[in-house]
Amino acid sequence: MKNTKELRTWLDDMKLEHPLVIAGPCSAETEEQVLKIAHELKDSDVSYFRAGIWKPRTRPGNFEGVGALGLGWLKKVKEETGMKTCTEVANAAHVKLAIENDVDLLWIGARSTVSPFIMQEIADALQGTDKIVLVKNPVNPDLALWLGGIERLYTAGIKNLGAIHRGFSTYEKSKYRNIPEWQLAIEFQNRFPDLPLICDPSHITGNREMIFDVSQTALDLNFDGLMIETHFDPDNAWSDAAQQVTPTALKQIMEDLKIRKQTETDSDYRESLGNLRAQINVVDGQLIEMLGKRMKVADKIGALKKEQNVAVLQSRRWNEILGNMILEGEEKGLSEEFVLKMFKAIHQESINHQEKIIKG
Repeated sequence: MKNTKELRTWLDDMKLEHPLVIAGPCSAETEEQVLKIAHELKDSDVSYFRAGIWKPRTRPGNFEGVGALGLGWLKKVKEETGMKTCTEVANAAHVKLAIENDVDLLWIGARSTVSPFIMQEIADALQGTDKIVLVKNPVNPDLALWLGGIERLYTAGIKNLGAIHRGFSTYEKSKYRNIPEWQLAIEFQNRFPDLPLICDPSHITGNREMIFDVSQTALDLNFDGLMIETHFDPDNAWSDAAQQVTPTALKQIMEDLKIRKQTETDSDYRESLGNLRAQINVVDGQLIEMLGKRMKVADKIGALKKEQNVAVLQSRRWNEILGNMILEGEEKGLSEEFVLKMFKAIHQESINHQEKIIKG
């Protein structure tokens, strides 16, 4: 699969004056719930109404969706509001039922993308369809696996394709439900700049209070749209309650988001500069995150030295680190002067941390 302008034809043909917005409840619960949310969203920037019909859960016993019954509710959404509809499919049977019920857009979830066998089954079932098919990133941060799933669909003759960035699972404690790993999404865009890329801030954050900030970062990074879970009574939703926003809150988010498009003659320059600055912001955030982790290790070293009555400063160890970092810095195009200044500052902060623990 090669990058071509044709990859974004389906999105360009919509002629939207704003990013693509996909919104609706995490899961379809009742016909009344689905229709109520849809009617509250119909006069907004939402282009596609989403609702999970089949809900893959990590452990059995939790609510796993209403199943095919909910497809009739999506039909009513289209009839009553005029909005196009979408849902997740995880196997060939889901695909067949969704197409039979005229669902307009299908997405493939992270748990499915992780398996080439499942992706091939879905690709075979979708072969030749003119439906829009979006592929969420796999659970683990593996760009080749993500692109491989999309390529299987492309090979099956599916031309209306796109991707959804929903973050990646991690064993580390984090403010995110799924770590965004923005640099991987940036690499995705570098390889396929014309393949529409949608951000799912609901699953990245797991927290409705963070959705605006993550959405803004995505738009700053030139994402083509957003998928945001929306419920009229989020706290009592049957699944993923904490990450859903009300239709009113969603409309306010859409109003407050800054779209990085310019009307001046130098719009290409401004857009490119804004995108590159957003990338720097992402990397700077990662630097702070990693430095924080380093200082936590320094705290543990300080506690161990206190226990064993060992001096904080170990000159031989420090000189070894500095020598190695200078060599690695040179390979990355960093000057010796810069590496020295940076690691001296980091080393001093580590000493400060250890001394505080030893004196404490």
